[in-house]
Amino acid sequence: MAYDFSVFNENDLNEQQKLDEEFVVWLVNEKALDVNLHFEKLWSYYRNEMREISTTAAGTSQISETARPYRQSQEYGLPSRITGVNYSFYGGIMIGSPTESIQRKEVVIENDIAWRIDTMVDFLFGKSINITSCAANEKRAQEIQQILNTVLDANGGATYLQQLAMLGSIYGFVDVILRWCEPSGGRQNNIEGGTAGSEPENFYEVLEKARQITLEAIEAPRSLPVLDENDYHEMNYYIQHYWQQHNKLDNEQGPVQTINHRGCRVGRQKETHNVEVIGPNYWQRYQDEELVAMGRNPLGVVPVVHIQNMPLPLHYEGQSDVEPLIPLQDELNTRLSDRASRITFQSFKMYLGKGIEGFENRLVAPGRMWSTENPDASIEEFGGDPGSPSEETHIEHIREAIDKASGVASVAAGILKGRVGNLTSAVALKVTLMGVLSKTERKRKNYGQGIAELSRLILLALDKTGVYPNRPEEREINIHWPSPLPENMIEKLQEASLKKELGVPQEQILKELGY
Repeated sequence: MAYDFSVFNENDLNEQQKLDEEFVVWLVNEKALDVNLHFEKLWSYYRNEMREISTTAAGTSQISETARPYRQSQEYGLPSRITGVNYSFYGGIMIGSPTESIQRKEVVIENDIAWRIDTMVDFLFGKSINITSCAANEKRAQEIQQILNTVLDANGGATYLQQLAMLGSIYGFVDVILRWCEPSGGRQNNIEGGTAGSEPENFYEVLEKARQITLEAIEAPRSLPVLDENDYHEMNYYIQHYWQQHNKLDNEQGPVQTINHRGCRVGRQKETHNVEVIGPNYWQRYQDEELVAMGRNPLGVVPVVHIQNMPLPLHYEGQSDVEPLIPLQDELNTRLSDRASRITFQSFKMYLGKGIEGFENRLVAPGRMWSTENPDASIEEFGGDPGSPSEETHIEHIREAIDKASGVASVAAGILKGRVGNLTSAVALKVTLMGVLSKTERKRKNYGQGIAELSRLILLALDKTGVYPNRPEEREINIHWPSPLPENMIEKLQEASLKKELGVPQEQILKELGY
């Protein structure tokens, strides 16, 4: 059975708003390949996963005695004179390349990308944010604030926000789908009409039903949005595709008969290719192009919130924090590997013996004596690491370039390097961290807008299902961000006292203090 999207095209839609089956097939089978390659490369440079080298694998026949028995993801960007292999665009090792005669050298990878991404996430969501409602009625505002905090806590709270920031920082954006979980543990693809049951009798039941809302973060390789042809800000449909692993073996070709060296049956875990299509009125889920589930979406909007990491005009994707650092990371790893090779060959004393028979078989050790009747015999000593100032300077310049490109200096991660004298005041600390602070402020605007949109979607869902009726003007919120820098509480309280004397409302002062 092929895709059937007639349910999405039942309403009076123009041709641009209709969902075409052939276009979705192209998205899933063609465009998704390029999308996955791009985003998986960003993830691999962040994670830098380690894989063991198989002795029977292609391109590993020239492993030298200085090589290590594993490969890392960031080796993709190293020259073949170091790795001994050539990598294709897809990340695989090319067989039959001219580098087969080159031995693998010592590969040194210092992942300067991961700790910078983690530091930016810590600056953005390292401390809990404070969400307040803009509803005019004070009681309603407190209830809405409690509902939003309940939904957020049910999905992980501050940890969930950190996950959003990490995915956004790596891929450039993150999408969040609002789903409704049944109390029995089942999950709906989307909110069904009547899923929430009858109207709650008290506010406690409202909170219990709000806990059933799931905010599912979608990683970029799974995302295939269908945008409006005239306005890329508008999303007509949201499509995600992924491979789902099942808790059984794939025995479609017959029972598994192969036995491995441990005496166990060898098989392959069963996987199915899932495609989910979400529209403003309906949703469908296909498994290996077979329709397995569908339902109605009463919200009237696509329940997806799109958050850009950094604004990128005229693009659905935002700006990734990983992508601009990849060339500099490759250069750093190349120079570190070259330095390791130089140190390996120069840090040990070596000897050149002339006119001594069997010199290559004699042991060099204290208390050893050699004798020869050749008056022209000699032993020359060479080697030892004389140091290379230009090499060290080049590596430092690369690190400074990464600092500028990322906006995250090493001092932000607690590496002072003798700069303690420059950090004797709060103003000096802010000037030193100006790059990461300004970047954090820009991200707060983007993620703050995303959290506000997500809050409006949560309240809309509760209103449409009759759990907690509310009006559009009650769905607006304010987000109070804590300072990412360490603060002196005594100074904050003194500042609050001065503001109170100036006539600043007490409620505003308490919000700034985080209460």
